[in-house]
Amino acid sequence: MSATLPRGRGQRSTGASLALHATLIAASAVAVFPVLWIVFISLGPDSAWQQPGQVIHHLDLSNYRFVLLHSGFPHWMLNSVIVAGATMVLGVFIAASAGYAISRMKFPGHRQLMWVFLVTQMFPVAVLIVPLYNLMARLDLLDSYLGLVLVYCTIAVPFCAWMLKGYFDTIPREIDEAGRMDGLSPFGTFWRLILPLARPGLAVTAFYSFLTAWGEVAYSSQFMKTHYTLAAGLPTYASNIRANWGAMTAGSVLIAIPAAVVFLLVQRHLVTGLTAGGTKG
Repeated sequence: MSATLPRGRGQRSTGASLALHATLIAASAVAVFPVLWIVFISLGPDSAWQQPGQVIHHLDLSNYRFVLLHSGFPHWMLNSVIVAGATMVLGVFIAASAGYAISRMKFPGHRQLMWVFLVTQMFPVAVLIVPLYNLMARLDLLDSYLGLVLVYCTIAVPFCAWMLKGYFDTIPREIDEAGRMDGLSPFGTFWRLILPLARPGLAVTAFYSFLTAWGEVAYSSQFMKTHYTLAAGLPTYASNIRANWGAMTAGSVLIAIPAAVVFLLVQRHLVTGLTAGGTKG
């Protein structure tokens, strides 16, 4: 008679392991199904959203040809790349500078500044559209890349500054002191020593800033009248009479590709960047 060995610490029973894997598979299916469904519908005719069975018999790339060759999608894509890229670079630089200053320098009002960053995140978009529109009109920034980039920075910078401040807190202050002893200015220390060590945190904030500008609809549709971005241009495939669902699904798939590429570029830093700031307040 063989004795049953006791389970070691951290080991699961067979039933618990099966239940865990079943739950993970179900959660993955729920997360992936909408994406796969959009891709499936985009490969069929315009009426495939009503009769999905048509896709199997009419499988082609006509929707993608229409979007890329017979609509303003390429121009919208270029506008979105310019705006999202500029927002990512400018937003991360401002947030990193602010986060480093608050982490290292004790100036009057530095705690209040962090609370201001937090409070600005509480205002809904609908409340801010009118004052931002009036401000941009006075500065002659409506329907311009610069104006939209600055608006998106007002969304991205407060959150990114909070995150990077926590990440900079985990970097030993002795590195700053060593930089000063070597004759570096405060900005030189920040640029040459601290930023290279903060790459995981910068990757997270860059990804957040890029997505903020890439998928935002309300500001871009109100502030841009000729230079549509993707999020504002895609609704033009729908009118009051009918919607071109084939073009909308194909456009949705194409919109997701750059975001996925950016995620793949920074994903190895994401976990480190998201967790490091929580180890020290």
